[in-house]
Amino acid sequence: MDDCIFCQLAHKEIPTDVVYEDDTVFAFKDIEPMAKIHYLFIPKKHITSVNDLKEGDAAVVADIFKAIATVAARDGFAETGYRVVTNTGADGNQSVYHLHFHVLGGEPIRFPGFD
Repeated sequence: MDDCIFCQLAHKEIPTDVVYEDDTVFAFKDIEPMAKIHYLFIPKKHITSVNDLKEGDAAVVADIFKAIATVAARDGFAETGYRVVTNTGADGNQSVYHLHFHVLGGEPIRFPGFD
């Protein structure tokens, strides 16, 4: 999608601090971090949200979670732990309508109502 900021980031039309990239996954540092480590992992293919996943997208989601585990191990926070969050729709506080997973770590992560 031409007007999707995450598509533009993945296609390198807008500069960002890349933390991981392969054929299907793109990851970068969040510009408004909510934790010491706050990365966003996205599929390079535009998928609007969890609600828009198709049967053939299972491999893309698996690739994202493999990339998250790889980066967590590489960057040294796999052992201490981290949180993976995705927001869907307005009530879920989705602010960019391109499927993305927040990875938060590097310190104890609090999440109201879930601690």
